[in-house]
This record gives sequence, C-alpha cells and structure tokens, in this order.
Amino acid sequence: MLIVNPVSRRGSRRRAAARRALEVAGVECTEFSTEGRGHAAQLARDGAPLVDAVFTLGGDGTLMEVAGALAHTGVPIGALPGGTGNLMGGALGVPRRVGPAVRALLRGSPRAFDLGCLSDGRRFVFAAGMGIDADVVLRITRTHKRRLGILGYTLMAVRMALRLDSFEFAGDVDGEPIRARATLVLVANAGQLFRGLFAVGPEIRPDDGRLDLCLFAPHTIADLFVVSWRLLRKDFRPDPRMVFAHGARIRLTSVPPRPVQADGELVGATPLEAAVEPAAVTFLVP
Repeated sequence: MLIVNPVSRRGSRRRAAARRALEVAGVECTEFSTEGRGHAAQLARDGAPLVDAVFTLGGDGTLMEVAGALAHTGVPIGALPGGTGNLMGGALGVPRRVGPAVRALLRGSPRAFDLGCLSDGRRFVFAAGMGIDADVVLRITRTHKRRLGILGYTLMAVRMALRLDSFEFAGDVDGEPIRARATLVLVANAGQLFRGLFAVGPEIRPDDGRLDLCLFAPHTIADLFVVSWRLLRKDFRPDPRMVFAHGARIRLTSVPPRPVQADGELVGATPLEAAVEPAAVTFLVP
C-alpha cells in the first residue's frame, strides 16, 4: 500500500517514480492519496489488514499519522522521501531519491522502534518540543517550504534562534522535578538530524525504551554559536547551556503557555506530557 500526500513538497511529483520502482521490483501495490489532516491515519488503519507493508510518500506529518495508526500492529512502514524535512527517513538512512529508496527498503529489514505518546493519544516518531522549533513551525508558510525546502526551515530557525526568546518552564522526568529557563526544549525519541550530521543529544536512539529531554539555554549570541558548534561536533560534555535527562514519562508546563510541535506539526500548547511506547511501531530499515 502506498499512501501519498499530494500537497507535500515532493509527494505529487515523485508518485510516478515510486510506482515505477515498485512495479519493476514486482510488488503489487495500491496507491491512495490523502485529502486532509488525519486521512493518512484512516487509510493506514483500513488497509493494514490487507497488505504486507505500508509505504508513505509525504512529509514527517504524514509519516507521524501512519506510524500512530499502525502502532502495535506489526505492519512494517517504508518511509519514502516526499516532504521537506524527512527527518525520520534521514535518521533511518533512507536514500534521498525515490527509486533507490524503494529498492533499499524492499531489501531492508523490519525493525521495532519506540514511539512518543502525547496526553491526547497522538504519537510522534522523532520529537516534540517548544521554543525555537515550535516557533518555526508556527511561522513558516507552505510557500517557504515549496520554494526553499529545508533551507526555508534552516533560515527560519536561525531567525528564531537569534531572537534569544527564552521562557521559564517546569515539570518532571519520571517524577524527578525540573525547573529552568530555555530557548528550546525537546522531548526526543530519535536524535540524529540531516543524516547524522547533527544530533540533538547524547546517545538518543529510537529503540532504547525511553524519551530524552534536551534543554538548550543560550543567553547571548556568543552562547548561541557555542551551542550550535557543540551540537555540530556532537560534543555533549557538561555545560549549563545544554542539559539532558531521560525517562519513560516527561511532563512540562510553562507560564504563559507555549506552542508545542510534534514531528513538525503544531499539536496545541503547553502543558506537554509525553510517555514512551517501547517497540510500538515497525519500520523497514535499509
């Protein structure tokens, strides 16, 4: 089953290439197009009992919907690159071009991954957060994404980061209280960005049965450059501007409430409550 999001940045353009690659590989495939928010999840739920695997061709939001719908079913998911960020596809090592991606996934192996589950039942694959990341999702437009792609996200992230807009938050990690001031707070299930070039924290894996809290608190432009450089170098030595913790359940709140994003989709505002679902979803891994 191939679920295509036609309004994703590359979904519509790459659907024919995906179908050709599947046909050449001898795979019988039925294609469906999403028609709005939540439709990918419904298509996946309805089709899962009838197929051997579900491939998605869209962005991270499409993949998040399908992963949530297929949690605990054992039906493997193949994440084809059709969106702007394709964070999870990059973390899994899926090739950037659709033809090679199809071939790599068909030859790949199913592997169980954790999911993060929000208090309203929605799930995320990569991360949920507040601060710079949610501000980017809130402000970036479809036009930016279509014209500039990942560069649009990068430029908006730089713009938001340079504002040094910090906020106070409080909460707990498995009952251990935490209170701090930050510009970005992530609850991460996976940690690698841009195919391993960038990491948001130390030893974050999507199959370790835990979620990771990543707190970033640069106070000056100089701090911002130091934090960015250390993330690029994956240098996670103790630093008060970068704090990490992990646990099975993380709860955070802020005053005033802050927007919250999950896998690049706005999901409301704080409080942010997330729990890990170990080995909840199966991905095809090249």
